Amino acid sequence: MKLYYHSPIGIIELKGDEKGLQSCSFVKKKKEAEKSEMKSWLENTPESLKEAWQQLDEYFKGQRQSFSVKLNLSGTEFQKKVWQELQKIPFGQTKSYREIAEACGHPGAFRAVGGANYRNPVVIIVPCHRVIGADGSLTGFGAGLWRKKWLLEHEKKYGSNYRRLKPGKKSK
Repeated sequence: MKLYYHSPIGIIELKGDEKGLQSCSFVKKKKEAEKSEMKSWLENTPESLKEAWQQLDEYFKGQRQSFSVKLNLSGTEFQKKVWQELQKIPFGQTKSYREIAEACGHPGAFRAVGGANYRNPVVIIVPCHRVIGADGSLTGFGAGLWRKKWLLEHEKKYGSNYRRLKPGKKSK
């Protein structure tokens, strides 16, 4: 099942079932999202999708700083470990790829952390946007560095202990 959330930085597609949210990603093509204009809360819509939609809405309104939606993620054991560490990064704060690698018990695996970050199936909810370069630069974000910057600035408005960012490398 799918639901779409129209955020200030693009349309987000939510996929999941009764076991939990499986995917939360930005839609590149608007056609399908427009066709599927939110059919209100259909009776057969899984709770995880309804909750994810509601929690994203609260996040973008500045009313939510953490997510509690049930997740049903597919990935390697290492990826899942990285995603668990990402969820520990407080709202409005950032960590480097190296810090995440160290927290996972693999201090030299910062590039592998970048790969796991890139494969994160639930952006924002598992906050891969909070991972930055060791020098404070914005690096890597599959949805575009401009979105990463927007999300971090959004959280800066409502969080504390925010690490100053340097301009990042261009994203594809």
